[in-house]
Amino acid sequence: MNRKEINEIKRLYTKETNCITRICGCFVDPDKNKKAEIKDAFLSLEEEARFKYLDIFKKTLSGTLGKNLINMEFPTEEEEEGGRQHFLMQLLRSELKDADIISKFYDQIIETYDYADNYYIILIYNAYDIPRIASDNMHIDDASDYVHSFLMCSICPIKPSKPGLHYNAATNSIENSIRDMMVEAPMLGFTFPAFNDRNTDVHQLLYYSKNAEDISIAMTEIILGCHVPLPAKEQKNTFNTMIEESLGTSCEFETVKSIHNSINELVAEKKDDPEPLILDKTEVKGILASSGVGISQIESFEKEYDDTITRDTPIMATNVYSPRKFEIKTPDVTINVNPERTDLIEKRVIDGVPCLVIELNDSVAVNGIRCTYTNPPQQTDEA
Repeated sequence: MNRKEINEIKRLYTKETNCITRICGCFVDPDKNKKAEIKDAFLSLEEEARFKYLDIFKKTLSGTLGKNLINMEFPTEEEEEGGRQHFLMQLLRSELKDADIISKFYDQIIETYDYADNYYIILIYNAYDIPRIASDNMHIDDASDYVHSFLMCSICPIKPSKPGLHYNAATNSIENSIRDMMVEAPMLGFTFPAFNDRNTDVHQLLYYSKNAEDISIAMTEIILGCHVPLPAKEQKNTFNTMIEESLGTSCEFETVKSIHNSINELVAEKKDDPEPLILDKTEVKGILASSGVGISQIESFEKEYDDTITRDTPIMATNVYSPRKFEIKTPDVTINVNPERTDLIEKRVIDGVPCLVIELNDSVAVNGIRCTYTNPPQQTDEA
């Protein structure tokens, strides 16, 4: 799913547009016991509760595509009888009306997912009547030929509310608050089937993780049966290692700055594309060439890329490039620069010592204190 398709589904979770027909939930304690379960038509819930659930579902589709939201594909064997995708299809076709298959789904999560506190498994069935899109990109709500049926699962921590005092109007007094068990924002979730090309794709799902660096193997591989792509941080580390090893002694400051600027420009050009920008081999070779990297180093990079990157480990530009900072780090000094103003820093050799020189302007602050600076007096030759 691309960003545009994700947003189309996300917009369903409002009071006016939601297409949820059934909701099921299971409260699990730290000892893996099922403490409470619900099974309801979504519209039978109290209005305030519906609003709270809709917020949870929108959060299960939030974050950065490629970091918090990850498209995952099922291996072929998982679509055969007994496979994880095959089981999810049974759950989907039941429209969450089969208590036994729902209970089996809960059991799979409870047995496999290790979490040291209370949590709440929420499962919903949606039936989205896909509107046609007119030539001006507007939805035609009364013109639809297809219904996209899908499940969403959200796993939310349950924690006690904060201690405090409250005013009791009945007794006209200030009293100690009762600490309720509160359902918090989801930490994990998935949407199945995927909504690709504005249609149902049963071969993929969209996975959600609140923490982009903590993709649960228990959920993705054991419960869902999907291959896990490299997390965002590992994608960055992998890309950096390929550049360092390919360039070797040619991995100099100005070259790396040029590579960064080239990626910056590429991301800016593609910012309106619904698909995330993937740094494939051809793309990176072009970046290296434009940054002055020699042919032998580019050939070395090609080999590194072929040996390291597979179909399941694409490198996304947003995972190796930060639009908010350009960081230079030494053992004793860290400098963060606006990525669009890397021209303010250059490498120079002063008195035989390699230095980074930063151009100053009229606005300089040290530990938050605005300060001034003066140019040193010009040296003159004595008569």
